[in-house]
Amino acid sequence: MAGQTNAAPVIIKRKKVIGGGGHHGGAWKVAYADFVTAMMAFFMLMWLLNATTEKQRKGIADYFSPTIPLSRISGGGDGSFGGESVMSEDQIAQQGTGASALKPTVQNQAQGQTGSDTTNDNAKAAFDKDARRIEEALMGLGGESMVSENLMRHVNTRLTDEGLIVEFFDTEGEPLFEENSDVPSKVATELAGVAAKVFGLVTNKVAVNGYLASVPAVVREKPEWQLSSARAMQMRALIEAGGIDRERFQRVTGFADRKPAYRNPAAPRNNRIEIVLLRPGKV
Repeated sequence: MAGQTNAAPVIIKRKKVIGGGGHHGGAWKVAYADFVTAMMAFFMLMWLLNATTEKQRKGIADYFSPTIPLSRISGGGDGSFGGESVMSEDQIAQQGTGASALKPTVQNQAQGQTGSDTTNDNAKAAFDKDARRIEEALMGLGGESMVSENLMRHVNTRLTDEGLIVEFFDTEGEPLFEENSDVPSKVATELAGVAAKVFGLVTNKVAVNGYLASVPAVVREKPEWQLSSARAMQMRALIEAGGIDRERFQRVTGFADRKPAYRNPAAPRNNRIEIVLLRPGKV
């Protein structure tokens, strides 16, 4: 038939696409998560401000904002002249010595952010070196020991903030002093002579501490405070007789049985004498 065609009709179907999954997704979720995170951080900050001290807050702030220490010889400024002006008479910060005064004293000069004291550091290093030298002489770490093998069993050394502590203590069958007495044994006399020799290598002040082991009260013949002090005084006298100037002795103290060195308070190891080579400035 005229006008008829076999072509199928064209059907156009338009589908509306909703981006982001409709109400199931969207950028608002990301924004909301950021908001919740910010609020949590804010409340955490408020809690830290309320629950910490000023010193703790400063430590936290320093942790999150580290700084590079300034050189002690820096100019003190970030300009073209490094803290100096064209007119030398008007300099405020001169090679790291800037301060509130035009001509500051040495004590008031700026020292940089490190705040380190070179003098104290040098003094500490010098003392530690002397202490190691004394330990080597006493314990034989650097050569032949000044103490016989038998006496070495009574000696212990340690370095502390107070100074170098040389400890003499009782061993089984070989006490430093006669029982319940301040009469020194041969061992104590020899150890005192050794201490006098090694302490003669330096000029630092010296302290002597006496300690006792605990004993039942029924067998005590002397008060523990007096006996520990008397033994410390006897050791001081022996060291002085060995050649140490008496003016170097800073203090002589008895601690009774209040500071045992061994877990068993009655152990002979707690009968001991500490001779302390004091750091400069310690009393």
